[in-house]
Amino acid sequence: MVVVRPLAGAGTIAAMRQIFLDTETTGLEVAGGDRIIEIGCIEMIDRRHTGRRLHHYVNPQRPSHPDALRVHGISDSFLADKPLFAAVAEELLAFVAGAEVVIHNAGFDIGFIDAELDRLGLPRFAQHAERITDSLTLARELFPGKSNKLDALCKRLEVDNSQRELHGALLDAGLLAEVYLRMTRGQKSLVIDGAEDTAGHHADESVDLRCFELPVLQASADENAAHEAVLAEIDTASKGKTVWRAAAVA
Repeated sequence: MVVVRPLAGAGTIAAMRQIFLDTETTGLEVAGGDRIIEIGCIEMIDRRHTGRRLHHYVNPQRPSHPDALRVHGISDSFLADKPLFAAVAEELLAFVAGAEVVIHNAGFDIGFIDAELDRLGLPRFAQHAERITDSLTLARELFPGKSNKLDALCKRLEVDNSQRELHGALLDAGLLAEVYLRMTRGQKSLVIDGAEDTAGHHADESVDLRCFELPVLQASADENAAHEAVLAEIDTASKGKTVWRAAAVA
């Protein structure tokens, strides 16, 4: 079961353990016998990195397809002495137990993990995690009609992926975590569950914000002049097509 978690904005954010997961494989066809060769996971709690991670290269007992090799660059000879999936399966399942697992294009990765678990006679992946969130589905809702591959999202959301010359499970899990945080950064509530302010109010109590008077900071003459200079430069560069100049004249 793959679910899309609502954007952080639908009420107060509860404490949650999240695992960002990615895999690399010998090819694209799980039904054709392609196998997992690398798996990477990064943990966050309350949307903060904990420093815990899980990373394994896996001997797939078959060669990678040339197209896949060009994507991940992990050679068959490098994988020859790595453990089989059976040797890391229990550690993986323990790492994700009870957590929300976020995966980009979750159906692909879950299909490969489930195939590996089936070979071992173990329950499907979704039975171990609290929930599975497909960040690709979320991205398509936020950016319809645009490319929502991980590289495109990194560029759009200003996540530094300059080290991603080749795909790597742990690197991509880290990039996904940053992309996900930026896709879900909006929230309506700025309070923390169970918190108590200096007046003794708990976070879940209603507070009339109209009783607060917000200070208004006026720009100085120098700041106004600097702002006007920037607007003039933009107006010159656009050959007088700036909307605010036209609105001011009208």
